[in-house]
Amino acid sequence: MNKHIIQTKTAPEAIGTYSQGVVYNGILYTSGQIALDAETGVLAHKDAAKQIRQVFLNLAALAEAAGTRLQNTIKLNVYLQDLSHYDAVNSIMAEFFDPPYPARAVVQVAALPRDALVEMDALIAVEA
Repeated sequence: MNKHIIQTKTAPEAIGTYSQGVVYNGILYTSGQIALDAETGVLAHKDAAKQIRQVFLNLAALAEAAGTRLQNTIKLNVYLQDLSHYDAVNSIMAEFFDPPYPARAVVQVAALPRDALVEMDALIAVEA
């Protein structure tokens, strides 16, 4: 098996027994990202829109560390504590992606780590 572990200081450290990301067969599999500040490890904001933006920044940092970019996302999974933030996900996502957009799922969940309002994970193609 040829997998490469992604570890970068530009994204939040793992808060459990997992890697920030793993590259396998040209795909970056990111672990779930919440709106933690990479420097402090503290939830960056209490506002949903600000948390969504921070999560995209964290995913972009992981993509960069893997030698790719967020625009190469194939599939994005979004977990929201409240589906009322769905429109914010759409508008902020449009700031980070140009069409064609990646495949995506958005679900409401009962709770997230550190009482975050949003968590996302992604499958991102790694540029050769």
